[in-house]
This record gives sequence, C-alpha cells and structure tokens, in this order.
Amino acid sequence: MKVIVLGAGVIGVTTAYQLAKAGHEVVVVDRQQGPALETSFANAGEVSFGYCSPWAAPGIPMKALKWLFMEHAPLILRPKIDREMLSWLVKMLANCTSGRYAINKSRMLRLADYSRLALAEVRDEAGILYDERMQGTLQLFRTQQQLDASGKDVKALAADGIPYQVLDRDGCIKVEPALANVRHKITGGLLTPRDETGDCFKFTNALAAKAADLGVEFAWDTSIKRLDVEGDKVVGVLTSRGPMKADAVVVALGSYSPMLLKPFGIKLPVYPVKGYSLTIPIVDASLAPESTVMDETYKIAITRLGDRIRVGGMAEISGYTNDLGLSRRRTLEHSVTDLFPGGDAKTASFWSGLRPMTPDGTPVIGGTKIAGLFLNTGHGTLGWTMSTGSARVISDLVSGREPDIDARDLAIARYAA
Repeated sequence: MKVIVLGAGVIGVTTAYQLAKAGHEVVVVDRQQGPALETSFANAGEVSFGYCSPWAAPGIPMKALKWLFMEHAPLILRPKIDREMLSWLVKMLANCTSGRYAINKSRMLRLADYSRLALAEVRDEAGILYDERMQGTLQLFRTQQQLDASGKDVKALAADGIPYQVLDRDGCIKVEPALANVRHKITGGLLTPRDETGDCFKFTNALAAKAADLGVEFAWDTSIKRLDVEGDKVVGVLTSRGPMKADAVVVALGSYSPMLLKPFGIKLPVYPVKGYSLTIPIVDASLAPESTVMDETYKIAITRLGDRIRVGGMAEISGYTNDLGLSRRRTLEHSVTDLFPGGDAKTASFWSGLRPMTPDGTPVIGGTKIAGLFLNTGHGTLGWTMSTGSARVISDLVSGREPDIDARDLAIARYAA
C-alpha cells in the first residue's frame, strides 16, 4: 500500500520508519529542507516516560491567575480575538478536574510506557546515536507544598505500575551531585528512573536516514495545499509539486494539522502552545546536571546533552507566532543558573517552537470519518516521548492490525463523546 506521511518532525519520521518496516511504500512530505527543523529542532531533550502529565490539572486555573503576576511565569497567556484559542482554552479548563486528570494521565502513561519499549527496539535495530542517556528525570521541589502536591502523580504512577522514588534533599543530591551547591533551595524530589534524555534533532535525522535505507522517499521543500478526497475516501494530497496519489494519508503536521482538516468538517482541537529553549555549552561539568532536572517552580527542564545543557520550558498561548521574547530568555537563564551554574548562559543559542497541544493533553492517534485518512498529532510537550509508540499504533491501524495497546480512546472520536 502507498502511504503519504505529512510532516517530517519526530512524529512523521518515526511513523514513516514503522510504515516502511511494515512493508508499505512511503512518501514523507514537508515544507522544510530536512527533518526536524521546526518543533522537533531544539526541544527540552527529555524522553519522559514517567514524568508525563497533562497541563490541564486540578488547581491550574488558580495557579494561572498567580502566574500572571510572576516575573518568571511558566504559563503566559496573550489573549486575542481568536475563536480557536478561546474554544481550546474553554475545553482545557473543563479538563482541570481530578476525574479528568486521572483519565488523561492514565492514557498518557499507557502510550508513554509503550513508547519506552518501542524506542529501545528502534535504538537497537537502527543503531543510532543521539547524545542519549538513561538516568531518569528528577522532578525538583523547592517547597513543601510542591512536594505534598506530587501525591496525585505518585498515585497515578503506582496505579499504572510505573517505577518512581520520592526523595528527600539528600536523595536528590545523590542523583544529581551538582545540586549539593544549592541544597538550601531544595525540599525534595520525585525520580522517574526509566526516563531518558537525548537530542531529538539528532535522533530524527539519524532515523530518517535509516528510513531512507528502507525505501522511504522524502519530498523536501514541498508545500501541502489540500487533501485530495473523493467521496468519503482520501486518494492523495495536492502539493506545490502537483498531486500525489496514495492509498492512505497520515497527518503529522503538529499545530498545523487542524487547518488541513477543517475544510472536510473534521474539528481537531489542537492549538499551538509555544515553548522556548536555550542550548548552553558546559564549561564546568561538576556544576552541570547528569540527566534531566525538572524545576517544578518554573516548569523548566534542565537536561544534559553531551557537552551541552538544554534548558526548555514555559507555555505561551499566543497563536502561531515564533518571536523570541527576551523576557522568556531571562526566565530560562534564571532557572538554570540558579541551580546549575556550570554553563555559559550568555553564549547560549535561543529558540522557540510551537507545541501542538490538545485540551486534555493526550495526542490524537487513529482514523477519521474519511476512509484512508489517519491522524498522528497533538502530542504537546511529549512528542519525542510518545513518538515511537504512536508510530507503531498508527502503522498497525493503517495496516489493518490491532495495536498492541488499547488505542480506541486516543482517536479523534473521543471529542465527539
């Protein structure tokens, strides 16, 4: 079967790789000149199988009000006259209940744990290197209130059989020795030891090369104009290079997926939530992290990538903008230098990307009302974490096979309910 994958970020490339392994003829279409040049380019570097939670959580509405007055706020809202933004915000707030949080987190953990196994297999069979480390994520709490509030996450981890450790101050320093220099700023932490780290850009490019070896064709510098639909079936895609025919199409366009689907009456509640990152050269390894430390106060991840530190985080709801605000850079610099002064933050490269967020935090993976049209999008901050598992699920569905995990509640149909 011929399958067109739209998008060459980490989701699109892992999807193409799995489809090629399943024996399909695959073409990947992207407007960029190579893989992972947009949202996958300089993300936080986390592969967070355990540290995996929806943004929509109990208490978030009240926290958001407080964050409005913080200098280094983890959530920034720039309201505008935008019906899609308002609709997404209303749906997100509706998911900020204990019941919805438990359901959404369970879905995310199910997919993330499946991706953990899938990533290990991909890494072994493809033999790729990407500054990877397997030393876990330390969610760092500066206050007792943060430590106490982690109970809901501990409960969800335990319910899904995900390993974790609740640590005191000394336990955190044992995991991340450089924190000994700031022990007075630490109350405790939550360690998810199965989490990994690495450079998503390197990973995606290395896997794209392996996919090409399997026969995947990449159409670069190619704009996608419209889906080609006849009756109730997709038959291809109209592009800047002309029409491309296919038996199936997988939409993996991140935040831009809804625009492609809207003309066909498919309402996909995915909206861009901008994140920022710094990439800092390490000048003193003894003052740098060993793996990923998630600074809970600022919701910022500080990750070791070889001889670099990647600092990523914040959630800015401001539409489809990629401007680089200096105040956001100051927040990233404040978090990393406050905990790990082992890098030269002033020489860091500064970047922003549009994370495709759903209001419930769970990605949208599965078929649609149009035959042959599949979605693999809406992964938010966890695109790389969930990429390999998502790719396997969508490959199975395209191939007419039952996925290894229950994927029924991942499809777009859940919003109709």
